[in-house]
Amino acid sequence: MAEALTAGELPADDQKHFAAGDQTVWIDASPFISQVCKDLDVGQLVNGENFSLFEAMSALEIMDPKMDAGMAGSGVITLEDAIDSGKAPVNINIPELVDVMDHLLACEASWHRGHSLAQTVFSCLYLLNLDRTSSNALLYSYCRTVRAVCSMIRTAISTVLSNEEEDLFTLAFGLPLEAEGDGKCLSALHAVDEVVTRKLKGSKGLMAKKQPAEEMEPLQDDPTLEEGYCQAVLCRLRFRKAFYHVVANMNKAQGRGLEMARKHIAVALLELKSVQKSTEFLSRCEVERVSQIEKTTASGRQAVGFDPKVNRRVSAPTPPRSISLLSWEETLNYFIKLLEDLETITSFSTNLSLDELFQTLVDFQKREPDLVPRAFLQLLLTQDGKLFGRDNMCHVLHRTFSLPESVNNEVFHSDNFVSKSGQLTLYLVRVLCTNMSWQHRKLGKLLSEWGVLLQQGDTLFDSLMHKTLGSLEDKELWESVIMGWTAEQTCWISTHLLMLGFQLHLYAPAEYCMIYWYLDHALLTELHYKQLKERKHPTSVELKERKHSTNVETQDAIGSHRRHHILCSLSWMIAALTADRKFSEKSQTIFNTEQERFIQRFDLFQKVPIPQPLSYVHYKKFTSQRNIPIKEQYFWSSQYFMTLQQHLQDLGHCLAKSTTISPFSRLQRTREINQLKHVASRNLIVLKIVDDAEPGDNLMVSFDFPQHPFFAVASVKKL
Repeated sequence: MAEALTAGELPADDQKHFAAGDQTVWIDASPFISQVCKDLDVGQLVNGENFSLFEAMSALEIMDPKMDAGMAGSGVITLEDAIDSGKAPVNINIPELVDVMDHLLACEASWHRGHSLAQTVFSCLYLLNLDRTSSNALLYSYCRTVRAVCSMIRTAISTVLSNEEEDLFTLAFGLPLEAEGDGKCLSALHAVDEVVTRKLKGSKGLMAKKQPAEEMEPLQDDPTLEEGYCQAVLCRLRFRKAFYHVVANMNKAQGRGLEMARKHIAVALLELKSVQKSTEFLSRCEVERVSQIEKTTASGRQAVGFDPKVNRRVSAPTPPRSISLLSWEETLNYFIKLLEDLETITSFSTNLSLDELFQTLVDFQKREPDLVPRAFLQLLLTQDGKLFGRDNMCHVLHRTFSLPESVNNEVFHSDNFVSKSGQLTLYLVRVLCTNMSWQHRKLGKLLSEWGVLLQQGDTLFDSLMHKTLGSLEDKELWESVIMGWTAEQTCWISTHLLMLGFQLHLYAPAEYCMIYWYLDHALLTELHYKQLKERKHPTSVELKERKHSTNVETQDAIGSHRRHHILCSLSWMIAALTADRKFSEKSQTIFNTEQERFIQRFDLFQKVPIPQPLSYVHYKKFTSQRNIPIKEQYFWSSQYFMTLQQHLQDLGHCLAKSTTISPFSRLQRTREINQLKHVASRNLIVLKIVDDAEPGDNLMVSFDFPQHPFFAVASVKKL
């Protein structure tokens, strides 16, 4: 921030440091602002004459590349002016062509991360007028394929409405993103691939006896560099071709392209490694390079044919700001991560039950996927409003409820409860495919909808009893199944919503105890309804015990019983440390009390009937434990941790013998088991230290999340 003064108002020592063209200069106001900050108390604001609180809330965040308007507004030219000035020559040499390919890849990765299409991919002057590059077959075919891939990705994200997360992602700004004939771009790319392949063989001397040397025109003039440049161009062409196939197959309905996509992902990853290896060769030349952080090409040179400002006059909505593209290293890492995430998606079974699907989505989110793989996952699961693009949600719920054939499908499908359940379930699948912040926001609203659904459950029961289930011996059986499933899903949403808060760093350490305590309550309620549903289905349970006993044990152990033990141990541990005055975080601040924070955290859960709402009085009753000595509280916490360790050891043996669990689920379960083992062992050490401490020892305990995203690990230090 700076303050405007006239040159005459400045001290003599300062006047020489500032040039005053119009007798107005700018001086640094940081010392003044720093002094004001020292004088302000907590909660106070600086009130400027022309800057209100509303304007402060509406202001842009300075230094955020997606929000800061920036000051680089000079030098804006039109596309025609840029071409006339020689910024986009068509007859470029091979090193320059490779730089264009690399910089386009960096632009594409930056676009995937949420920057404007007009200032990333379409900052390429060649893409704005692709026909003029037709004389350069390599450049033309590559740019045309890039445009086709971007169009397919944009269409996929628009279809599933994932663009809500990144407002600028799907805006085309009237740019030539789609063109006739782009579907045949691979034929041109394949043709130049064959040409470069022959040149590579010629450079190795493999074709010297088959045709005269004059017919083998090299890519560039230096024979000693021919092989290296041929390999660099080939791996980039083949990566682009494989990536096109990946995107095209991921777009196919009902998962029909998953197998082919997996094969092309393997090819793309292999070619991407070759691209990485070519970096050393391309950077050998003694040229002027940009810094390691800023470079967007393997060679380190600035690519020709790009101007991020050219589209400011082409499309008015394009913001006049400067953006920072991903570096070359960041670009390669992004595409490797993207392909690995897509490979994980292709490994998913399309015959998962709803419970298995929800857990798979939660496990996939632990990889922290970016927008593009999450969009393709949502497209696979919810295309045409059907699960996996083929299963009507009413049929899915009919199988989930395990209703007998005597239930009239027409009556079942027309019931308002079933229709609403299908809509909310499919919407829950969509929400679980979004980023964590978006999930947390939407799950809060979705929880209230499931609460309303619980109240509507009696309608379906009455309808089925009178119309289709009158002959059943035990009518209460089906009521327990249907209502138990709805209650179970409501509890699952509650627990997942609370756990997301840890990943988003929404909780203060002083709130950990109440969060773990309420989480345990919701988890036990979920487990109760799950067991109730299974007891009402003896035939179904027997079938599971015969065929999938290990898989069921794995899901229950990690998802329910084992988490119950660690939640109990952590809540008891923190409550005991607080009572023993060894927990460093204050339970009360000048802004709000512990009771007010409890209401703020759990007000949403008070509005749903299941899990049963708990008040602050219940929480204080748990934390007080006045009739239980501190030593005994430490003992119970240690017992929970040791029981957890034994269960995890047994679970590891069961997981190793399982033949039904998928490789992805096996990896996630193994990783979580190891994480929980570390959490339990480290917390047991801290409990032993504080339990053995002498009365005069001044110990203080703090919590962090180095091992698991949800379950804290304690560390102790002596003051």
